Amino acid sequence: MLFNSYPFLFAFLPVTVMVYFLLARLRLTFAAKCWLVAASLFFYGWWDYRYIPLIVASIGFNYTIGRLLGARNGDGTSRMEGGRRRTVLIGGITANLLLLAYYKYADFFLTNWSSATGAPVTLLKLALPLGISFFTFTQIAYLVDVYKKKAREASLVHYALFVTFFPHLIAGPILHHSEMMPQFDRLRNKLWSWRNAAAGIYLFVIGLFKKVVVADTMASYADDGFANAVHFIDSWVASLSYTFQLYFDFSGYTDMAIGLALLFNIRLPQNFNSPYKAVNIQDFWRRWHMTLSRFLRDYIYIPLGGNRKGEVRMLTNLMITFLIGGLWHGAGWTFIFWGFLHGAAQMVHRLWSRYGPTMPRWLAWFITFQFVNAAWVFFRADSWNEAVRILRGMTGLSGITVAGLETIAPAILLIAILLPAVLLLRNSSEKQKVLRPSWPAAVLVGFLFIYSLLYFNRISTFLYFNF
Repeated sequence: MLFNSYPFLFAFLPVTVMVYFLLARLRLTFAAKCWLVAASLFFYGWWDYRYIPLIVASIGFNYTIGRLLGARNGDGTSRMEGGRRRTVLIGGITANLLLLAYYKYADFFLTNWSSATGAPVTLLKLALPLGISFFTFTQIAYLVDVYKKKAREASLVHYALFVTFFPHLIAGPILHHSEMMPQFDRLRNKLWSWRNAAAGIYLFVIGLFKKVVVADTMASYADDGFANAVHFIDSWVASLSYTFQLYFDFSGYTDMAIGLALLFNIRLPQNFNSPYKAVNIQDFWRRWHMTLSRFLRDYIYIPLGGNRKGEVRMLTNLMITFLIGGLWHGAGWTFIFWGFLHGAAQMVHRLWSRYGPTMPRWLAWFITFQFVNAAWVFFRADSWNEAVRILRGMTGLSGITVAGLETIAPAILLIAILLPAVLLLRNSSEKQKVLRPSWPAAVLVGFLFIYSLLYFNRISTFLYFNF
């Protein structure tokens, strides 16, 4: 997959950056944006060129709907009356969701329909287009923002750049139009910045190291554990290995995306803020995949009524939001149950914060981390039976044994190192804010990059590419 073809990325990136700033320097701003759109589509097509027409059609459709919703009269009022305008918005959102459902959930629905009715079905076995969840949610947010008169885009090229800008296209962050596009029109963002370049390269290499060295190392222990673990120790090693694999995989991608955008003087919003430091489940979701949490809050939870219609309705809205969040992550009952667990945890937290006593901070963190770790088992497991086997092992119901301890001893050592690291060290975004170009920083980046190269023979896809 794309980011696994690192030689392609290392060749693609400098050419794209140089041509973009050359055109901008010559004051060919529109040409620079066209170049970046073309480069981003080429980047997307490197994975599978057959899906380029799909994303282009999605962009064209949503741009048209956005133009209809944003059309105004000379006095600034909407050209379309309220009821008709709302119908266009609902139609645009529905079309986006149907596209996503076809590619992501068709076989899931067919399988469950067959199980419920006994009717034979033929599965479509569609390959999931790369980044479809992210560019679909980004465009739904755009349509809603246009409807609320928070955004408006007259240029098709500008809109295409908003959707396809390659650092965020594949796995987020999920952006608002107002967060990114005004940056492309600021004069200072059209000139090369050594400071931004230094910070961008620093973040990119940190993310690369997290992914290929840490996450992919933990992936081997997680894969083996979920396939074979039965007893207490190996089940805990399996679950914690995946907990840290997912952490460093996703935070690594986030660092790389933000770093790549900085090379173009574009600042993407923070998307990952040390979530394993969270002291309650609400705090966790304010730190984990922050732009997805924002999307779920702004476009699902609040439209459902949020906390404005009483406590029972608020708790119900929380559960619906997290069930949808679970389904967004994957077409499977284990993902839906993972969403249910987090919805239930949110409900318990809301009630506890209102009626329960205050916990010591260390205990609140411990409970939160253990819950998140246990819930990840359903997120990772390929089946209910696999999840139950791991959880039974973690509770000691399948016995406690030290057989084969030598094979998982390296994983235990790594977990013992990674846990204090994620709790005590500052995250990459915090470091980036205070980073100054220096020889020590350059030496560190050079060492991490060279060390990462040694692991290129075993790299795997980013986990969030599957969503």
